[in-house]
Amino acid sequence: MSNERRVILHRDKSALAGAVAARFITKVVDLIDEFEEASVVLTGGTMGGAVLEAVNASPARDTIDWSRVNVWWGDERWLPAGDPERNATQARQALLDHVSHDPARVHEFPASDAGLELDAAAEAYAAEIAAHTPANAAMPHFDITFLGMGPDGHIASLFPERSGIRETERTVIPVRNAPKPPPERLSLTLPVINSSARVWLVVAGADKASALGLTLAGASINEVPAAGVEGRRKTLFFVDAEAAAEVPENLIYPGQFWTGADDAS
Repeated sequence: MSNERRVILHRDKSALAGAVAARFITKVVDLIDEFEEASVVLTGGTMGGAVLEAVNASPARDTIDWSRVNVWWGDERWLPAGDPERNATQARQALLDHVSHDPARVHEFPASDAGLELDAAAEAYAAEIAAHTPANAAMPHFDITFLGMGPDGHIASLFPERSGIRETERTVIPVRNAPKPPPERLSLTLPVINSSARVWLVVAGADKASALGLTLAGASINEVPAAGVEGRRKTLFFVDAEAAAEVPENLIYPGQFWTGADDAS
């Protein structure tokens, strides 16, 4: 099946979060119905948290059998377990603490107080991914990978002009001297992100407009990491009006919730 790339516009951040949450719930229900489980990769940031909060607030939240959902993260700040700045902590507060999930299916990155050095922590998470990768497959199978995007076009903790965005062999890398705090992080690499069937980028705010425009114009991956994102089936950019300011009109689909054939993949 060929990859689809779409920009889906919503009027503001609230409408954006609600629409993505609704689509997510329906898609995960369908995936579990078909495959008996679903694997999702979460992101942090303002919109990452807003989407999870919208999922939690939805009357349809419990149509998902959360005990069959495998949860991973695209990146993590190298901070102690439970630190409020960790993406996993924020995701638990926004959603996971409110649903009946299976703790064995929730795969947090190691924390800085887990007794591992940063490099060993990256290797440990890579090993955990490998343990859940289908036999004879080079990369794991993720159904949906969420990403945010920075004003500089970074995704996960893959920053412009850094070696991480050019990594092709490893699935997880340690990040040092990140251009935004904290300086030490852990991140999935672009190949494992792109192994996902669907990559959903949720992008809001005027400060993202330039980077989004460059992403869709085919900028260098080294300069704008988001330009390298390509899910195996679909790559969807869910954006608000401010972030879409520099996106050509012919690339934008009006915000709506698709069903049927569109969601079949």
